[in-house]
Amino acid sequence: MQAVDGAQAQAVPRTRGRKDHSKTFQSVIASRQGWKQVLPFLGPAFIAAVAYIDPGNYATNIQSGSQYGYMLLWVCVASNLMAILIQTMSAKLGIATGKNLPEVSREHYPTWASVLFWIQGEVMVMATDLAEFIGATLGFNLVFGIPMVPSAILTAICALAILLFQVKGYRPLEVVIAMMVFVVVGAFTCEMLMAFPPLAPVFKGMVVPQFQGTDSIMLAAGILGATVMPHAIYLHSGLTNRRVIGQSPEEKKRIFHFELVDILIAMILAGFINATMLIVSASTFHTQGIVIDDLTVAFNKFGDLLGPSAALLFGIGLLSAGLSSSSVGTLAGDIIMQGYIRKKIPIFIRRICSMVPPLAIVISGANATYALVMSQVVLSFGIALALIPLIIFTARKDIMGNLVNRKLTSSVAWVIAGIIICLNIFLLYQTFFG
Repeated sequence: MQAVDGAQAQAVPRTRGRKDHSKTFQSVIASRQGWKQVLPFLGPAFIAAVAYIDPGNYATNIQSGSQYGYMLLWVCVASNLMAILIQTMSAKLGIATGKNLPEVSREHYPTWASVLFWIQGEVMVMATDLAEFIGATLGFNLVFGIPMVPSAILTAICALAILLFQVKGYRPLEVVIAMMVFVVVGAFTCEMLMAFPPLAPVFKGMVVPQFQGTDSIMLAAGILGATVMPHAIYLHSGLTNRRVIGQSPEEKKRIFHFELVDILIAMILAGFINATMLIVSASTFHTQGIVIDDLTVAFNKFGDLLGPSAALLFGIGLLSAGLSSSSVGTLAGDIIMQGYIRKKIPIFIRRICSMVPPLAIVISGANATYALVMSQVVLSFGIALALIPLIIFTARKDIMGNLVNRKLTSSVAWVIAGIIICLNIFLLYQTFFG
Protein backbone atom coordinates (compact mmCIF):
# COMPACT_ATOMS: atom_id res chain seq x y z
CA MET A 1 0.00 0.00 0.00
CA GLN A 2 1.08 3.54 -0.69
CA ALA A 3 0.36 6.63 1.36
CA VAL A 4 -1.59 9.38 -0.37
CA ASP A 5 -1.12 12.99 0.66
CA GLY A 6 -4.07 15.34 1.08
CA ALA A 7 -3.92 16.87 -2.38
CA GLN A 8 -3.55 13.52 -4.10
CA ALA A 9 -6.29 11.84 -2.13
CA GLN A 10 -8.90 14.13 -3.61
CA ALA A 11 -7.84 13.43 -7.16
CA VAL A 12 -6.92 9.76 -6.96
CA PRO A 13 -10.39 8.29 -7.61
CA ARG A 14 -10.26 10.01 -10.97
CA THR A 15 -6.63 9.81 -11.93
CA ARG A 16 -5.08 6.42 -11.27
CA GLY A 17 -3.38 5.17 -14.42
CA ARG A 18 -4.57 8.05 -16.61
CA LYS A 19 -4.84 11.79 -16.94
CA ASP A 20 -7.12 13.91 -14.79
CA HIS A 21 -10.33 14.22 -16.81
CA SER A 22 -11.81 16.95 -14.63
CA LYS A 23 -13.27 19.94 -16.48
CA THR A 24 -14.56 23.32 -15.46
CA PHE A 25 -18.26 24.04 -15.68
CA GLN A 26 -17.85 26.78 -18.27
CA SER A 27 -15.73 24.60 -20.57
CA VAL A 28 -18.34 21.85 -20.45
CA ILE A 29 -21.40 23.91 -21.35
CA ALA A 30 -19.75 26.63 -23.49
CA SER A 31 -20.65 25.05 -26.84
CA ARG A 32 -23.94 23.42 -25.79
CA GLN A 33 -27.47 24.74 -25.85
CA GLY A 34 -30.76 23.58 -24.35
CA TRP A 35 -31.10 19.95 -23.29
CA LYS A 36 -27.63 19.12 -24.66
CA GLN A 37 -26.12 20.90 -21.66
CA VAL A 38 -27.17 18.02 -19.41
CA LEU A 39 -25.39 15.32 -21.45
CA PRO A 40 -21.90 15.77 -19.91
CA PHE A 41 -23.41 15.24 -16.47
CA LEU A 42 -25.11 11.93 -17.25
CA GLY A 43 -23.26 8.85 -16.04
CA PRO A 44 -22.26 8.94 -12.34
CA ALA A 45 -25.75 8.03 -11.15
CA PHE A 46 -25.86 5.06 -13.53
CA ILE A 47 -22.69 3.66 -11.97
CA ALA A 48 -24.16 4.18 -8.50
CA ALA A 49 -27.53 2.76 -9.63
CA VAL A 50 -25.90 -0.54 -10.57
CA ALA A 51 -25.53 -1.12 -6.84
CA TYR A 52 -29.35 -1.04 -6.63
CA ILE A 53 -29.93 -3.80 -9.20
CA ASP A 54 -27.14 -6.24 -8.40
CA PRO A 55 -27.76 -10.00 -7.98
CA GLY A 56 -28.57 -9.50 -4.31
CA ASN A 57 -31.73 -7.75 -5.45
CA TYR A 58 -32.60 -10.79 -7.54
CA ALA A 59 -32.39 -13.07 -4.52
CA THR A 60 -34.43 -10.90 -2.15
CA ASN A 61 -37.04 -9.76 -4.69
CA ILE A 62 -37.64 -13.20 -6.19
CA GLN A 63 -38.00 -14.79 -2.75
CA SER A 64 -40.25 -11.96 -1.49
CA GLY A 65 -42.54 -12.11 -4.52
CA SER A 66 -42.86 -15.88 -4.49
CA GLN A 67 -43.49 -16.09 -0.73
CA TYR A 68 -45.71 -13.05 -0.14
CA GLY A 69 -46.98 -12.08 -3.56
CA TYR A 70 -47.27 -8.32 -4.11
CA MET A 71 -47.40 -7.57 -0.37
CA LEU A 72 -43.82 -6.24 -0.07
CA LEU A 73 -43.91 -4.25 -3.30
CA TRP A 74 -44.32 -1.08 -1.25
CA VAL A 75 -40.92 -1.81 0.32
CA CYS A 76 -39.32 -1.66 -3.16
CA VAL A 77 -41.06 1.67 -3.82
CA ALA A 78 -40.13 3.13 -0.42
CA SER A 79 -36.54 1.89 -0.70
CA ASN A 80 -36.21 3.51 -4.12
CA LEU A 81 -37.53 6.84 -2.85
CA MET A 82 -35.03 6.63 0.00
CA ALA A 83 -32.30 5.86 -2.53
CA ILE A 84 -33.12 8.94 -4.61
CA LEU A 85 -32.80 11.22 -1.58
CA ILE A 86 -29.64 9.53 -0.31
CA GLN A 87 -27.85 9.52 -3.67
CA THR A 88 -28.86 13.15 -4.19
CA MET A 89 -27.21 14.12 -0.91
CA SER A 90 -24.10 12.09 -1.72
CA ALA A 91 -23.70 13.66 -5.17
CA LYS A 92 -24.34 17.10 -3.68
CA LEU A 93 -21.61 16.60 -1.07
CA GLY A 94 -19.06 15.81 -3.79
CA ILE A 95 -20.08 18.81 -5.89
CA ALA A 96 -20.09 21.26 -2.97
CA THR A 97 -16.81 20.20 -1.36
CA GLY A 98 -14.78 18.70 -4.20
CA LYS A 99 -14.23 15.75 -1.84
CA ASN A 100 -15.86 12.39 -1.30
CA LEU A 101 -17.68 11.35 1.88
CA PRO A 102 -14.72 9.42 3.42
CA GLU A 103 -12.43 12.42 2.87
CA VAL A 104 -14.86 14.82 4.53
CA SER A 105 -15.31 12.33 7.39
CA ARG A 106 -11.55 12.07 7.90
CA GLU A 107 -11.28 15.86 8.17
CA HIS A 108 -13.96 16.11 10.87
CA TYR A 109 -13.50 12.90 12.88
CA PRO A 110 -10.52 11.66 14.93
CA THR A 111 -8.09 9.20 13.37
CA TRP A 112 -9.36 6.21 15.35
CA ALA A 113 -12.91 6.84 14.12
CA SER A 114 -11.70 7.07 10.50
CA VAL A 115 -9.95 3.71 10.88
CA LEU A 116 -13.11 2.09 12.27
CA PHE A 117 -15.20 3.61 9.46
CA TRP A 118 -12.68 2.28 6.93
CA ILE A 119 -12.84 -1.25 8.39
CA GLN A 120 -16.65 -1.38 8.32
CA GLY A 121 -16.63 0.12 4.82
CA GLU A 122 -14.36 -2.64 3.60
CA VAL A 123 -16.67 -5.25 5.18
CA MET A 124 -19.59 -3.72 3.27
CA VAL A 125 -17.58 -3.85 0.04
CA MET A 126 -16.77 -7.53 0.65
CA ALA A 127 -20.47 -8.31 1.15
CA THR A 128 -21.21 -6.43 -2.06
CA ASP A 129 -18.52 -8.26 -4.01
CA LEU A 130 -19.93 -11.55 -2.76
CA ALA A 131 -23.36 -10.80 -4.24
CA GLU A 132 -22.00 -9.47 -7.52
CA PHE A 133 -19.54 -12.29 -8.13
CA ILE A 134 -21.86 -15.15 -7.21
CA GLY A 135 -24.67 -13.60 -9.25
CA ALA A 136 -22.54 -13.33 -12.40
CA THR A 137 -21.25 -16.88 -11.84
CA LEU A 138 -24.83 -18.16 -11.60
CA GLY A 139 -25.64 -16.21 -14.76
CA PHE A 140 -22.93 -17.95 -16.77
CA ASN A 141 -23.99 -21.28 -15.30
CA LEU A 142 -27.68 -20.83 -16.13
CA VAL A 143 -27.39 -19.19 -19.56
CA PHE A 144 -24.54 -21.26 -21.01
CA GLY A 145 -24.70 -24.41 -18.88
CA ILE A 146 -21.09 -23.97 -17.72
CA PRO A 147 -20.28 -25.64 -14.37
CA MET A 148 -20.02 -23.30 -11.40
CA VAL A 149 -16.24 -23.39 -10.90
CA PRO A 150 -15.37 -22.61 -14.56
CA SER A 151 -18.16 -20.00 -14.49
CA ALA A 152 -16.50 -18.38 -11.48
CA ILE A 153 -13.17 -18.23 -13.29
CA LEU A 154 -14.86 -16.74 -16.35
CA THR A 155 -16.57 -14.17 -14.11
CA ALA A 156 -13.20 -13.20 -12.65
CA ILE A 157 -11.75 -12.65 -16.12
CA CYS A 158 -14.71 -10.55 -17.23
CA ALA A 159 -14.66 -8.49 -14.02
CA LEU A 160 -11.03 -7.58 -14.58
CA ALA A 161 -11.73 -6.79 -18.25
CA ILE A 162 -14.50 -4.34 -17.30
CA LEU A 163 -12.08 -2.44 -15.07
CA LEU A 164 -9.87 -1.82 -18.12
CA PHE A 165 -12.47 0.67 -19.34
CA GLN A 166 -11.78 2.80 -16.27
CA VAL A 167 -8.19 3.31 -17.43
CA LYS A 168 -9.48 5.03 -20.59
CA GLY A 169 -11.50 7.56 -18.60
CA TYR A 170 -14.83 7.75 -16.84
CA ARG A 171 -17.00 7.97 -19.98
CA PRO A 172 -16.17 4.52 -21.50
CA LEU A 173 -16.88 2.82 -18.16
CA GLU A 174 -20.15 4.70 -17.77
CA VAL A 175 -21.26 3.79 -21.30
CA VAL A 176 -20.52 0.08 -20.77
CA ILE A 177 -22.33 -0.01 -17.43
CA ALA A 178 -25.32 1.96 -18.77
CA MET A 179 -25.65 -0.52 -21.66
CA MET A 180 -25.69 -3.42 -19.20
CA VAL A 181 -28.32 -1.67 -17.09
CA PHE A 182 -30.57 -1.34 -20.14
CA VAL A 183 -30.07 -5.06 -20.85
CA VAL A 184 -31.52 -5.80 -17.40
CA VAL A 185 -34.37 -3.33 -18.01
CA GLY A 186 -35.18 -4.99 -21.33
CA ALA A 187 -35.03 -8.51 -19.90
CA PHE A 188 -37.49 -7.86 -17.07
CA THR A 189 -39.78 -5.71 -19.19
CA CYS A 190 -40.19 -8.67 -21.54
CA GLU A 191 -40.70 -11.03 -18.60
CA MET A 192 -43.41 -8.82 -17.13
CA LEU A 193 -45.22 -8.80 -20.47
CA MET A 194 -45.04 -12.59 -20.47
CA ALA A 195 -46.30 -12.87 -16.88
CA PHE A 196 -49.06 -10.27 -17.49
CA PRO A 197 -49.77 -9.47 -13.79
CA PRO A 198 -53.18 -8.12 -12.69
CA LEU A 199 -53.10 -4.35 -12.07
CA ALA A 200 -55.29 -4.12 -8.95
CA PRO A 201 -53.15 -6.23 -6.57
CA VAL A 202 -49.97 -4.68 -8.01
CA PHE A 203 -51.25 -1.19 -7.22
CA LYS A 204 -52.37 -2.27 -3.74
CA GLY A 205 -48.96 -3.78 -3.05
CA MET A 206 -47.30 -0.52 -4.06
CA VAL A 207 -49.33 1.82 -1.84
CA VAL A 208 -50.49 -0.24 1.18
CA PRO A 209 -47.72 -0.90 3.74
CA GLN A 210 -48.18 -4.28 5.42
CA PHE A 211 -46.28 -7.22 6.90
CA GLN A 212 -47.17 -10.82 7.62
CA GLY A 213 -45.06 -12.23 10.43
CA THR A 214 -41.39 -11.81 11.25
CA ASP A 215 -40.19 -13.54 8.09
CA SER A 216 -41.76 -10.81 5.97
CA ILE A 217 -39.97 -8.16 8.05
CA MET A 218 -36.70 -10.02 7.57
CA LEU A 219 -37.23 -10.05 3.82
CA ALA A 220 -38.19 -6.38 3.88
CA ALA A 221 -34.90 -5.62 5.60
CA GLY A 222 -33.16 -7.69 2.94
CA ILE A 223 -34.88 -5.68 0.19
CA LEU A 224 -33.81 -2.47 1.91
CA GLY A 225 -30.24 -3.72 2.28
CA ALA A 226 -30.16 -4.74 -1.39
CA THR A 227 -31.60 -1.42 -2.57
CA VAL A 228 -30.08 1.27 -0.35
CA MET A 229 -26.46 0.16 -0.60
CA PRO A 230 -23.85 1.68 1.78
CA HIS A 231 -20.98 1.49 -0.70
CA ALA A 232 -23.06 3.43 -3.26
CA ILE A 233 -23.40 6.26 -0.72
CA TYR A 234 -19.61 6.55 -0.56
CA LEU A 235 -19.20 6.02 -4.29
CA HIS A 236 -21.50 8.71 -5.65
CA SER A 237 -19.69 11.52 -3.84
CA GLY A 238 -16.45 10.22 -5.34
CA LEU A 239 -17.93 10.17 -8.84
CA THR A 240 -19.08 13.80 -8.76
CA ASN A 241 -16.38 15.55 -6.73
CA ARG A 242 -13.92 15.98 -9.61
CA ARG A 243 -16.00 15.34 -12.71
CA VAL A 244 -17.05 18.93 -13.45
CA ILE A 245 -15.62 21.62 -11.20
CA GLY A 246 -17.64 24.70 -10.31
CA GLN A 247 -15.58 27.85 -9.80
CA SER A 248 -18.31 29.67 -7.85
CA PRO A 249 -21.27 28.78 -5.60
CA GLU A 250 -23.63 29.57 -8.47
CA GLU A 251 -21.83 27.19 -10.84
CA LYS A 252 -21.86 24.43 -8.22
CA LYS A 253 -25.60 24.88 -7.83
CA ARG A 254 -26.12 24.57 -11.59
CA ILE A 255 -23.91 21.46 -11.67
CA PHE A 256 -26.08 19.95 -8.95
CA HIS A 257 -29.26 20.68 -10.89
CA PHE A 258 -27.83 18.93 -13.95
CA GLU A 259 -26.67 16.00 -11.83
CA LEU A 260 -30.16 15.73 -10.32
CA VAL A 261 -31.48 14.83 -13.79
CA ASP A 262 -28.91 12.03 -13.96
CA ILE A 263 -29.97 10.77 -10.52
CA LEU A 264 -33.68 10.76 -11.31
CA ILE A 265 -33.26 8.89 -14.59
CA ALA A 266 -30.91 6.26 -13.15
CA MET A 267 -32.79 5.74 -9.88
CA ILE A 268 -36.19 5.50 -11.56
CA LEU A 269 -34.78 2.81 -13.85
CA ALA A 270 -33.34 0.97 -10.86
CA GLY A 271 -36.66 1.20 -9.02
CA PHE A 272 -38.51 -0.07 -12.07
CA ILE A 273 -36.21 -3.09 -12.30
CA ASN A 274 -36.60 -3.97 -8.62
CA ALA A 275 -40.37 -3.63 -8.69
CA THR A 276 -40.56 -5.68 -11.88
CA MET A 277 -38.49 -8.49 -10.34
CA LEU A 278 -40.92 -8.80 -7.45
CA ILE A 279 -44.02 -8.44 -9.66
CA VAL A 280 -42.87 -11.13 -12.09
CA SER A 281 -42.03 -13.48 -9.21
CA ALA A 282 -45.39 -12.88 -7.53
CA SER A 283 -47.47 -13.33 -10.68
CA THR A 284 -45.51 -16.41 -11.80
CA PHE A 285 -44.74 -18.28 -8.58
CA HIS A 286 -46.93 -17.03 -5.73
CA THR A 287 -50.12 -17.59 -7.70
CA GLN A 288 -49.02 -21.22 -8.14
CA GLY A 289 -48.17 -21.65 -4.46
CA ILE A 290 -44.47 -21.98 -5.22
CA VAL A 291 -41.92 -20.43 -2.83
CA ILE A 292 -38.55 -19.77 -4.48
CA ASP A 293 -35.47 -19.40 -2.30
CA ASP A 294 -32.92 -20.46 -4.92
CA LEU A 295 -32.15 -18.63 -8.17
CA THR A 296 -31.39 -21.85 -10.02
CA VAL A 297 -34.86 -23.12 -9.12
CA ALA A 298 -36.30 -19.77 -10.25
CA PHE A 299 -34.57 -20.13 -13.63
CA ASN A 300 -35.96 -23.63 -14.13
CA LYS A 301 -39.46 -22.68 -12.97
CA PHE A 302 -39.56 -19.70 -15.32
CA GLY A 303 -38.84 -22.15 -18.11
CA ASP A 304 -41.57 -24.50 -16.95
CA LEU A 305 -44.27 -21.86 -16.39
CA LEU A 306 -43.50 -19.14 -18.95
CA GLY A 307 -41.35 -20.95 -21.48
CA PRO A 308 -37.62 -21.28 -22.29
CA SER A 309 -37.36 -17.68 -23.49
CA ALA A 310 -38.44 -16.40 -20.06
CA ALA A 311 -35.78 -18.52 -18.37
CA LEU A 312 -33.16 -17.25 -20.82
CA LEU A 313 -34.16 -13.61 -20.20
CA PHE A 314 -33.91 -14.17 -16.45
CA GLY A 315 -30.43 -15.64 -16.82
CA ILE A 316 -29.24 -12.89 -19.17
CA GLY A 317 -30.51 -10.23 -16.79
CA LEU A 318 -28.77 -11.89 -13.85
CA LEU A 319 -25.51 -12.18 -15.79
CA SER A 320 -25.63 -8.57 -16.95
CA ALA A 321 -26.44 -7.30 -13.44
CA GLY A 322 -23.60 -9.32 -11.94
CA LEU A 323 -20.98 -8.23 -14.47
CA SER A 324 -22.02 -4.56 -14.51
CA SER A 325 -21.91 -4.35 -10.72
CA SER A 326 -18.59 -6.20 -10.50
CA SER A 327 -16.55 -3.01 -10.85
CA VAL A 328 -18.73 -0.83 -8.63
CA GLY A 329 -17.71 -2.42 -5.34
CA THR A 330 -14.07 -2.22 -6.36
CA LEU A 331 -14.34 1.50 -7.15
CA ALA A 332 -16.12 2.10 -3.85
CA GLY A 333 -13.45 0.22 -1.91
CA ASP A 334 -10.80 2.34 -3.61
CA ILE A 335 -12.53 5.55 -2.55
CA ILE A 336 -13.15 4.29 1.00
CA MET A 337 -9.51 3.35 1.63
CA GLN A 338 -8.06 6.52 0.12
CA GLY A 339 -10.56 8.74 1.86
CA TYR A 340 -10.42 7.33 5.38
CA ILE A 341 -6.77 6.28 5.79
CA ARG A 342 -4.99 7.90 2.81
CA LYS A 343 -3.76 4.57 1.49
CA LYS A 344 -4.14 2.93 -1.88
CA ILE A 345 -3.48 -0.39 -3.54
CA PRO A 346 -3.57 -1.07 -7.30
CA ILE A 347 -7.19 -1.44 -8.30
CA PHE A 348 -6.63 -4.75 -10.09
CA ILE A 349 -4.97 -6.23 -6.99
CA ARG A 350 -7.95 -5.03 -4.94
CA ARG A 351 -10.32 -6.73 -7.36
CA ILE A 352 -8.36 -9.99 -7.32
CA CYS A 353 -8.35 -10.02 -3.50
CA SER A 354 -12.08 -9.29 -3.34
CA MET A 355 -12.82 -12.29 -5.57
CA VAL A 356 -11.20 -14.81 -3.20
CA PRO A 357 -14.17 -15.18 -0.71
CA PRO A 358 -16.86 -15.76 -3.39
CA LEU A 359 -14.54 -18.12 -5.25
CA ALA A 360 -14.13 -20.09 -2.02
CA ILE A 361 -17.92 -20.25 -1.59
CA VAL A 362 -18.41 -21.49 -5.15
CA ILE A 363 -15.66 -24.11 -4.85
CA SER A 364 -17.03 -25.30 -1.48
CA GLY A 365 -20.42 -25.98 -3.08
CA ALA A 366 -22.33 -23.80 -0.58
CA ASN A 367 -25.82 -22.58 -1.48
CA ALA A 368 -25.20 -19.50 -3.64
CA THR A 369 -28.67 -17.98 -3.23
CA TYR A 370 -28.51 -18.23 0.57
CA ALA A 371 -25.13 -16.49 0.48
CA LEU A 372 -26.67 -13.73 -1.66
CA VAL A 373 -29.56 -13.14 0.76
CA MET A 374 -27.25 -13.10 3.79
CA SER A 375 -24.94 -10.61 2.09
CA GLN A 376 -27.88 -8.22 1.74
CA VAL A 377 -28.70 -8.55 5.43
CA VAL A 378 -25.07 -7.72 6.27
CA LEU A 379 -25.25 -4.69 3.97
CA SER A 380 -28.30 -3.33 5.79
CA PHE A 381 -26.14 -2.89 8.90
CA GLY A 382 -23.70 -0.60 7.07
CA ILE A 383 -26.29 1.80 5.70
CA ALA A 384 -26.65 3.83 8.90
CA LEU A 385 -22.88 4.16 9.33
CA ALA A 386 -22.63 5.74 5.89
CA LEU A 387 -25.91 7.64 6.04
CA ILE A 388 -25.57 9.39 9.42
CA PRO A 389 -22.31 11.22 8.58
CA LEU A 390 -23.76 12.12 5.17
CA ILE A 391 -26.82 13.73 6.79
CA ILE A 392 -24.69 15.58 9.32
CA PHE A 393 -22.27 16.99 6.74
CA THR A 394 -24.86 17.97 4.14
CA ALA A 395 -26.80 19.87 6.84
CA ARG A 396 -23.78 22.06 7.68
CA LYS A 397 -23.61 25.34 5.80
CA ASP A 398 -19.91 25.78 6.59
CA ILE A 399 -19.26 22.58 4.57
CA MET A 400 -21.93 22.80 1.88
CA GLY A 401 -22.31 26.51 1.24
CA ASN A 402 -25.42 27.28 -0.82
CA LEU A 403 -25.98 23.54 -1.40
CA VAL A 404 -26.72 22.90 2.27
CA ASN A 405 -29.76 20.70 2.95
CA ARG A 406 -33.08 22.34 3.60
CA LYS A 407 -34.51 21.56 7.03
CA LEU A 408 -37.21 19.37 5.48
CA THR A 409 -34.60 17.37 3.56
CA SER A 410 -32.56 16.73 6.70
CA SER A 411 -35.70 15.85 8.68
CA VAL A 412 -36.79 13.26 6.11
CA ALA A 413 -33.26 11.87 5.95
CA TRP A 414 -33.18 11.44 9.73
CA VAL A 415 -36.53 9.60 9.60
CA ILE A 416 -35.05 7.27 6.97
CA ALA A 417 -31.97 6.68 9.13
CA GLY A 418 -34.23 5.93 12.11
CA ILE A 419 -36.24 3.37 10.13
CA ILE A 420 -33.06 1.67 8.97
CA ILE A 421 -31.59 1.54 12.50
CA CYS A 422 -34.83 0.07 13.89
CA LEU A 423 -34.84 -2.62 11.19
CA ASN A 424 -31.22 -3.42 11.99
CA ILE A 425 -32.00 -3.83 15.69
CA PHE A 426 -34.89 -6.13 14.78
CA LEU A 427 -32.65 -8.18 12.49
CA LEU A 428 -30.02 -8.49 15.21
CA TYR A 429 -32.61 -9.66 17.73
CA GLN A 430 -34.15 -12.18 15.32
CA THR A 431 -30.73 -13.52 14.32
CA PHE A 432 -29.66 -14.32 17.88
CA PHE A 433 -32.88 -14.71 19.83
CA GLY A 434 -35.70 -15.17 17.27
